[in-house]
Amino acid sequence: MKLTTRLLTAAVLTAAIALPAHGQKPAPGVHLTIYNNNFALVKDRRELDEPLHMGLNIVRFRDVAATIDATSVHFRSLTDPTATVDEQNYEFDLVNANKLLRKYIDKPITVYTADGRLYEGILMSYDKRQLVLAEDRRKGPIFMVERGENVKRIQFSQLPGGLLTRPTLVWEITAEKEGKHLVEVSYIANSIRWRADYNIVLNEDETAVDLSGWVTLQNNTGTRYLDAAVKLLAGTVRQDPRQIDWGYGQAYYKQMTQLAPSKERGDDPSRAFGEYRMYKLPERTTVNNNQIKQVELITAEKVPVVKTYLYDGAKTRWNRHRRYWDAAWGREQNKKVNVLVEFENRAARNLGIALPAGKCRVYKADTDKSLEFIGEDSIPHTPRDEKVTLYIGDAFDIVGERKQTEFKKVTDHVIEEAFEVKIRNHKEEAVTVKVLEKLYRWAGWTVLEKSHDYEQLDSRTIVFPVKVAKDGETTVTYRVRYEF
Repeated sequence: MKLTTRLLTAAVLTAAIALPAHGQKPAPGVHLTIYNNNFALVKDRRELDEPLHMGLNIVRFRDVAATIDATSVHFRSLTDPTATVDEQNYEFDLVNANKLLRKYIDKPITVYTADGRLYEGILMSYDKRQLVLAEDRRKGPIFMVERGENVKRIQFSQLPGGLLTRPTLVWEITAEKEGKHLVEVSYIANSIRWRADYNIVLNEDETAVDLSGWVTLQNNTGTRYLDAAVKLLAGTVRQDPRQIDWGYGQAYYKQMTQLAPSKERGDDPSRAFGEYRMYKLPERTTVNNNQIKQVELITAEKVPVVKTYLYDGAKTRWNRHRRYWDAAWGREQNKKVNVLVEFENRAARNLGIALPAGKCRVYKADTDKSLEFIGEDSIPHTPRDEKVTLYIGDAFDIVGERKQTEFKKVTDHVIEEAFEVKIRNHKEEAVTVKVLEKLYRWAGWTVLEKSHDYEQLDSRTIVFPVKVAKDGETTVTYRVRYEF
């Protein structure tokens, strides 16, 4: 992952430090390009604290991220493009109690203890347990002061040189132009990320939703980015196909649904950037250290949805190592009926935009008009013209039951199998349940008998859309032949 991050950011870094347009005066400011992979490209344009003189200069550039990748730093002077950095050091040894004590060995300090005592003397030595002070090096007396909760306060005469209170880049810069320099410094900072969070509100009859997408920024880089222009890059690095979950139920069903492309586009806040999508926050914003900030990015109203009940009664996963003639394979049953909310990401459906990966929380108004939380799911990066399927829970009043009614080995190369699937509906209204059946034994199959028509999702998956009356039960039966 780190190697992938470096390769990606190296390419983006080159593009991100482009010169301002001809005749346009560059302005100070901070620009952040934040990635899903917990890092950001920081572009910090500011005027140096001290003027440069011709020749060699020692420059301290403060307030950089504590999580900076020092090898990624790129410097250029906008005042004098010929200025060069001959040497760079990243100083991150920040001041703390032990560093101050180390600087004050053989120097006078004052120690106040919890019981009100005061010790003044020369600091001779220290460790994590105690301080050793001498009122006079030759004559004494010597005080051994316990540390921890016993020490209330230590007073030093002044802050010694060579200690840093903020992470600092120290440069040796050779310049040909004297005076104040406006510079642009770009670098990679780790421990900053973004994600999308969606709030989805179902209407009363559950046929449409209002959708709002929020960007959540989390900054743990150790520094604050004041009034920053923020871009967000959405994309996914390669995933090992062996790690994809070819399981059962809603997780399997989601991978089977797709839509045909269309030419219509919605009001997309993103744009293509290589093989990724780039989003830009509409306003500059201050991103504080150790802060979680949320900004609204996407809104859509009255998006048509379909509420779907899905029943995958066989708790069966694809398994190349299972014996195809094992009669027990597929007998383990699942009684839960999944509740899904499905909608199409199309412009004609009031969407048609690139949806970054994130968590979707679904709400519905109660009789008193207050919103109640009814479930949540996560979506991957979803381009336009793709279906979004949210699994928000399991039905309370709908139950499924599946059993193998026959298994017959006709020949060494032919097997026949029969199943009975019952759906019981205890709701106050009729429902339609999609009964999902995976024909898992072999690719060569034929449905010999069936009680209901089915839809074929792929070469080995079928779905029976079953209507079940209020307080009713519907039984689906079918027989399948496998030929090896």
